[in-house]
Amino acid sequence: MAALITENFKFLALFFKSKDVMIFNGLIALGTVGSQELFSVVAFNCPCSPERNYLYGLAAIGVPALVLFLIGIMLNSHMWNMVAECSRRGLKNCSAPATFLLFGSVVGRAMVAPITWSVISLLRGEAYVCSRSEFLNPATFPDVTTLYVPNVLARIPCKDAPSDILAFREEAIRRLKYESQLLGWMVIAIVACTIFLIKCLQHCCSPISHHQEAYWAQYRSSEKDLFDRTAGVHAKVLAASNVKQFFGFVALDKDEKELVSQYPVEEAQPSPQWNEITGVYLYRENKGFPLYSRLHKWAKKVVGNGMEQDGREMALLAV
Repeated sequence: MAALITENFKFLALFFKSKDVMIFNGLIALGTVGSQELFSVVAFNCPCSPERNYLYGLAAIGVPALVLFLIGIMLNSHMWNMVAECSRRGLKNCSAPATFLLFGSVVGRAMVAPITWSVISLLRGEAYVCSRSEFLNPATFPDVTTLYVPNVLARIPCKDAPSDILAFREEAIRRLKYESQLLGWMVIAIVACTIFLIKCLQHCCSPISHHQEAYWAQYRSSEKDLFDRTAGVHAKVLAASNVKQFFGFVALDKDEKELVSQYPVEEAQPSPQWNEITGVYLYRENKGFPLYSRLHKWAKKVVGNGMEQDGREMALLAV
């Protein structure tokens, strides 16, 4: 059992595996901060009404975070690789911990924007003040002996607050913002500690050396870039060939004519080849040589799972 747990910790290398991921996550966070600031200035407007305040405050924090999370899931290629793997192979080549941690990687990257949104909302405090104002106990404030109904307390965040609550309004807002910002800093601390622990586990449990891991990241980036560019040229040349067969000619500009003449394409790749290079991939070795991706495995004509009898699943590949 201990060996199984140790082995599957190696899959934590999925998280923050390359500088590109860190930079991309940083850009997402910055974009989310800007969006949150714009929302606070333009769209946020506390209703100043019991029950509505609470629902509005929760919605102002939760709904945009949920939308950002779903967008992050949809834009993550790992998710669709998992879907392709499930539909074609049923994840039969992936262990349960590997599948769980791959899904965790997808969720982790998708959580960057919603966590940033929630933290900035809490640090600003406006949504929290709006949602919590009606639940305040005026008796906890100095020199306040009057009992106030929720209808009055709900107007604390508003500029047209009743005159009888002005005596403790600023103190109430200050106290609620303190609570909100405290929660925000706690979330930041929890996220930072989690990332630190994951990074430690990644380096401690990685089955490959630091230099090979760096090379692997460069290979993934280069393969994706070259594959996308080549696929674009191939698609254009194939489309030009088919259009020419239909019309008898094809209208091409100078650069496109050079592409067609330089890279003749007769037919598209058969579906079995596309299926072979699509889906979740586990880093494997074949006779001591690494296989860095499904495309690499296909190019080497390796069948099956590409592992020797004494081989091991080492780390999930983020493709």
